[in-house]
Amino acid sequence: MSDDAYFVPLGQGSSVGVERFLATDLTTSLWASTMQHGAPPSALLVRALERCSPREGARLTRVVIEILGPIPITELEVHAWLQRPGRNVELVAAELSADTPDGGRRVVASATAWRMATTDSTEVTHSADPQMPARDTSTSVGTLGGMWSGGYLDTLHWSWIDEIGGDGPGLVWVRPKPDLVRGEPLTPMELLFSVADISNGVGAKIDPAEWTFLNTDLTVHVFRVPDGEWIGVGAETSIGPDGVGMCAGILYDECGPVGRIAQTLLVRKR
Repeated sequence: MSDDAYFVPLGQGSSVGVERFLATDLTTSLWASTMQHGAPPSALLVRALERCSPREGARLTRVVIEILGPIPITELEVHAWLQRPGRNVELVAAELSADTPDGGRRVVASATAWRMATTDSTEVTHSADPQMPARDTSTSVGTLGGMWSGGYLDTLHWSWIDEIGGDGPGLVWVRPKPDLVRGEPLTPMELLFSVADISNGVGAKIDPAEWTFLNTDLTVHVFRVPDGEWIGVGAETSIGPDGVGMCAGILYDECGPVGRIAQTLLVRKR
């Protein structure tokens, strides 16, 4: 296993255009030692989306990740395709699949993204969301500790503004320590999705020792490409009376808001 990356590249997969990777222990979820946290595979899917028929003057804008079941810590295949081409707007799709014990293969996560042609709109730039308090560079970054520790969660630098479980949204600045894919620099969108899926934890109001709240998806709208090494997450979770929750949040770089995230949660008592 690698101690410097979430995924190790293994070359071409089962067919042309398919890439194969080995997931490392750094991807391990809070909920089970046999499954991945949603953030690293989300970022791996975004990597595939960005590399699918790329063109100058166009970028991903809205990304939907569907988590189709527990994502095992094993060898994975990723492939992406242009689902709906267009001059100004196009739809890109990707799938992440894993081997099954019977020798077959199943899709464990999928993604779609709108990619839009860009143009200069500097004169009308505006953000509807509030600024997040700046990261305090005079204090040391730390880990979460206790139940909120181990695996993927220990691979992040954490700099808290308002911690988990308090009144209002949780607010934190985070930065991943490992590469997404060994030996590759992160693109800004890969960086964003390497941490975006922590939102339901940042926004949690219930104790993970007593309750589980797994997200089945994440939808991220990115109106500005993030810049820099740190991503800010401000998120809060709402829970209904029948075991269903929703996390909604704002994603930041150190210049301000870059987008919004929403997740559907399966809430269950342990």
